[in-house]
Amino acid sequence: MLVVSLPTMKFDLKLTDPKSKARAGVITTDHGEIETPIFMPVGTVGTVKGVHQTELKDEINPDIILGNTYHLYLRPGMDILEKAGGLHKFMNWDRNILTDSGGYQVYSLSGRRKINEEGVKFKSHIDGSMHFFTPENVMETQRTIGADIIMAFDECTPYPCDYNYAKRSMHMTHRWLNRCMNHLETLPFKYGHEQAFFPIVQGSTYKDLRKQSAEYIANAGAEGNAIGGLSVGEPAEELYAMTEIVTEILPEDKPRYLMGVGTPINILENIALGIDMFDCVMPTRNARNGMLFTAHGSINIKNKKWEDDFSPIDDMGITWVDTMYSKAYLRHLFAAKEMLGKQIASIHNLGFYVWLTREARKHILAGDFREWKDKMVKQMDKRL
Repeated sequence: MLVVSLPTMKFDLKLTDPKSKARAGVITTDHGEIETPIFMPVGTVGTVKGVHQTELKDEINPDIILGNTYHLYLRPGMDILEKAGGLHKFMNWDRNILTDSGGYQVYSLSGRRKINEEGVKFKSHIDGSMHFFTPENVMETQRTIGADIIMAFDECTPYPCDYNYAKRSMHMTHRWLNRCMNHLETLPFKYGHEQAFFPIVQGSTYKDLRKQSAEYIANAGAEGNAIGGLSVGEPAEELYAMTEIVTEILPEDKPRYLMGVGTPINILENIALGIDMFDCVMPTRNARNGMLFTAHGSINIKNKKWEDDFSPIDDMGITWVDTMYSKAYLRHLFAAKEMLGKQIASIHNLGFYVWLTREARKHILAGDFREWKDKMVKQMDKRL
């Protein structure tokens, strides 16, 4: 492997919990500080679904959000984003952005793509047009999008996955990583800010492959590291086991990002295993279906039991919608199929996820994370 020099993204590890591997840190980029552990709302196509930027910034208040290379490449396209001055200016967001390389979206296309050593040929889900992603052109695309943190191009294997396939895929992901890093050395930064680069650990649910991949990724010397290929249908016990293997190997002085995870309980358990960064579509996707997450358990707001419940959506008042609207009113909006219902539920769930990771950080710094985490897991496991 060729280890190349990359721009400096600072990570200051403040404290590790003495009773677990939970960590509190600060990532610093050109767009500001990111206090970890952190949940990153998913803004796939330059918008967090159902939430406009003023509410995202003022109420949910994340330090960083996600964009997706595959979706942004197809629409609005790189010409538009370059003319706009990058994604930050295009969507009027002056905080941090991370872009996924599109590997997961290509994986999810299944019958619409073909993978080989050179890259991935795929059909657009929008109009069926053919496209080809390579490690090199995905790095170029992410330069043009202009996120603060960009990801290596990888193959995300399905679950379950044959051992030999997982092994071949992992080695190809490693070779693609080398190509990504080599090509990045030739690409100047755009828009006046630098970009940090994270490679991705793969290996499905095989301990030896995860160990081997984590060692390879750790040796790449990048500014942060990600764990991919999980939360694709495997049992929670497998998710935790693979995370634990990988965090034992990845360097302590670099942030660790567990991609696509997960439920509030998944997040707390993985914080305890040493993960710093999370993203997931679950808070907004579940919100659009009437499922709310709270510290006391989950709520299906469409159930009849909430029809005449005029108590606040959530008595903790994490966001303004929690105390402004009642459960009965929110249930009415869903029954009437009003868009406002999905918007309120999305703001609530995103606010809860961001609050949860910030509370985890407070308890890590206070020295009682393990006890707080165990209590929260029991509470959140209930259906209200």
